[in-house]
Amino acid sequence: QVQLVDSGGRLVQPGDSLRLSCVVSGRTLNNYNMGWFRQAPGKEREFVAAIRWSGGTTSYGDSVKGRFTIARDYARNAVDLQMNRLKAEDTAVYYCAADANMWGILSQISAEYAYWGQGTQVTVSS
Repeated sequence: QVQLVDSGGRLVQPGDSLRLSCVVSGRTLNNYNMGWFRQAPGKEREFVAAIRWSGGTTSYGDSVKGRFTIARDYARNAVDLQMNRLKAEDTAVYYCAADANMWGILSQISAEYAYWGQGTQVTVSS
């Protein structure tokens, strides 16, 4: 059984940077396409970023393009989300997720991801 533990969320100021991490246990990272999603109070879960199992292809939501970077760390069996130039509207609970359909498209749809972390709160406020 694969398990995801995401961490790194905290209170930061607008313009700051923050890195979230998602450590995968139970299976190696090579078996999954990985994604990050976020959900703000009263809003739908939103796609943030995804990376293919090989690490060769990434995808980003329009609201974070150019500011966020997703990357795999095979040594830690983890996927990180580097977030730069944070804005108040980035405030949300961030979830990492794993898609076992590693040969399919790199999905931006939450329902395509079978495994989820518990979420980590990111608050951007002055």
